[in-house]
Amino acid sequence: MSTEPNKPDPKDSPFNLRMLLAFALTGLVIFGTPYYYKWIGVKPPAEKTEQAVPPASAPKSTSTPAAAAATPPAKSNPAKPGSAPPDTGAIAGTTEDTVSLDTDLYRIIFTNRGGRVKSWTLKKFKDHDGKPLEIVNPAAVEKKILPFQYEFRGAKPPADLNEVLFHASASPDGPNPSVTFEYSNAGVTANKSFTFRRDSYLLQVSSAVTSNAQPLSHLLVWRGGFGDLAVPNAASQQSYVFYDTAADKIDREKAKAAKNGPVSKDGTFAWVGLEDQYFAAVYIPTGNGTLQTTIFDDQETTPYNHSEDSFIGMGAGGDANNRFAMFVGPKDVETLRKVSPKLEQIVDFGWFAIIAKPLFQSLHWMNDNWFHNYGWSIIVATIIINLVLFPLKLANLKSMRKMQAMQPEIAKINEKYKAIPMRDPRQADKNQEMMALYSKAGTNPLSGCIPMLIQMPFLFAFYKVLSVTIAMRGASWLWVGDLSQPEQLAIRILPIILVVSGFVMQKMTPMTTVDPAQQKTMMLMPLMMGFIFYQAQSGLVLYWLTGNLVGIAQQWLLNKAMPQPAPAAKEVKKSNNRK
Repeated sequence: MSTEPNKPDPKDSPFNLRMLLAFALTGLVIFGTPYYYKWIGVKPPAEKTEQAVPPASAPKSTSTPAAAAATPPAKSNPAKPGSAPPDTGAIAGTTEDTVSLDTDLYRIIFTNRGGRVKSWTLKKFKDHDGKPLEIVNPAAVEKKILPFQYEFRGAKPPADLNEVLFHASASPDGPNPSVTFEYSNAGVTANKSFTFRRDSYLLQVSSAVTSNAQPLSHLLVWRGGFGDLAVPNAASQQSYVFYDTAADKIDREKAKAAKNGPVSKDGTFAWVGLEDQYFAAVYIPTGNGTLQTTIFDDQETTPYNHSEDSFIGMGAGGDANNRFAMFVGPKDVETLRKVSPKLEQIVDFGWFAIIAKPLFQSLHWMNDNWFHNYGWSIIVATIIINLVLFPLKLANLKSMRKMQAMQPEIAKINEKYKAIPMRDPRQADKNQEMMALYSKAGTNPLSGCIPMLIQMPFLFAFYKVLSVTIAMRGASWLWVGDLSQPEQLAIRILPIILVVSGFVMQKMTPMTTVDPAQQKTMMLMPLMMGFIFYQAQSGLVLYWLTGNLVGIAQQWLLNKAMPQPAPAAKEVKKSNNRK
């Protein structure tokens, strides 16, 4: 029996009903499941292709410093003390790299490991090999002791900020080259920046450290040696130096001050830093000048001395956010005066400053305007000094001639008391007779010492000028390569000539005694002076040698004008014949 077209078969009704029910249940499962999970508090599992990468395994930045400088990292929002910092992602370097900055005066090489300095060379000054002077100790760098390390007195961050890799952003071009180091990870944030002036020894330094949004006070330290390490006894030339504003004076400390461990020295300072003979690295605080400083005694070798020595180290800062100016360069009076009048006082002329300062100004003027050589300037200055002192030498010679004329009478007194022991009270009678004789002749037995005594203040003044003025460092003259150092020869010529000239002058100088033992002692003086001056600075030897040569010329003229008294000589011979 046929059915009508398009009319559903009653036999199919149960199947169709089941199909409709299946589709309804499927839709309920598909569209109702999210609401069900939300209602019971369970998040639906995410698909693998959309799984988030945790911050710890996120790929590190491989951008160059220039690119990083073009796109600075986003700043985090301030957090309340004690609260967890906002998660902005880690900021760090991927590999250990160096960043070089060049100015007209410096070439500095930084490492992003700790944001520290590996090399700092002064372009205008040469070392003993003729290369730009390196003021960072390479031996200390090899031991991972680098300038501008973090130092914490109190609470420390969980990460060693001197070993982590910072993200470096450099701006090497323009009038103010700069570099910034940033680090942020696991609640610790740190940054350090250096901004230079292209034609200045003055720079700006800043640093900041926080841990879990808590500020951490810290210092930036320079340890392991500073300055020209090739000079003799380099460690002994270095000092911790500061200007105490409260006491209104400059003061210094040596490494031995911290021989038992680091020493804290806090106060109100106009400036504080490290120095050697000719160079300084000085922190200049802003604001009220209050600084925390720490002194260190570092046992280090150098490329020029493989035995350990005590080098002074120091750190400065004390705030969680430190900002200060810094001078790193030569102890040149004019340069320092432009930075700060008080900083000029780091050039220490010592007790004889009243002579040393005008002396240096005179040498400097003659070098700039006449000779363009400090050796010839020293020679001319010495000649001028001896000419000015010539009237005193003339008076001294007259006194010595009188002493010669008195020798027969002095010999009689000595003969009279020769059998009397030195401790015998009658020796006082001898001294009274001698003094009466000197008074009658109008002379002084110590007159022969006057020329040397007159020269001594100038000797110390020359020594200070050669020791502390940067202009003398590396100043050459004829075969002498550096007037501020001893001659770099196997046999030093200037001290030998000094000894010879001393003997000549001693022979020409009138003897004021007839005692052969005393005469031999006087003749040994040139040898003693040669021994003393053999290790001295070449400029100092040149000064004393020039004085000897001028003295020889002056003595020759005086001997011509004032010959030895003949009657006295005959009387001495008669006295000897009677014996």
